[in-house]
Amino acid sequence: MTPEALLGLTEEHLVALAEPGHRLQPEAAAAFAALQAAAAGAGFTLAPASSFRGFERQMLIWNGKFEGSRPLLDADSQPLDALALAEPERIRAILHWSALPGTSRHHWGTDLDVYDPALLPVGGTLRLEPWEYDEGGYFYPLSRWLDANMAHFGFFRPFRRDTGGVAVEPWHLSYRPLAGACAAALTPALVAEAIKARPVAGKTHILKLLDEIFARYIRNITED
Repeated sequence: MTPEALLGLTEEHLVALAEPGHRLQPEAAAAFAALQAAAAGAGFTLAPASSFRGFERQMLIWNGKFEGSRPLLDADSQPLDALALAEPERIRAILHWSALPGTSRHHWGTDLDVYDPALLPVGGTLRLEPWEYDEGGYFYPLSRWLDANMAHFGFFRPFRRDTGGVAVEPWHLSYRPLAGACAAALTPALVAEAIKARPVAGKTHILKLLDEIFARYIRNITED
């Protein structure tokens, strides 16, 4: 994969999924289609909520949170005043929920967020919060089925547990046969070059913290 693809700066590595607006790498798209078919056989409507997301889109999310125009939450999902935090702490708070532009696994075309629209209650809105996938939540039956079956199709949950970095994301699936190589190829030097050249909010402190960011929020995933 090219550096541009790793960083979310191109879409040349992607193909469209059956659902409009969603894209993955061809091999990951085929594996996801097979997973969807198996889920359908078990009575689930497995759908993507988010798939590829480019650098520019990730930068909009990041800058909005950094500058206080988008909501920022603490580790307990309580609102934070972004502008009241020193920049290093603001960066860490954002990273608990949102990836730094250039480092999102959604750039690679290997990862996607999933849900079952048929399990949403009438009038319900998808929130992508852990309780929806926990016991008693709307998507708990789907989550249990994924636990038992997704590995047969090459998928795993990189944010299955709280490891002191990114928040738990039971909806986030990663296609292991491709994602591992992408993770290995992404380096602090590559990300630093991309950030220096673009209007990423807080870049001065980001660049100082980049080794910590990689260790705590990028490489610190669950592999099982």
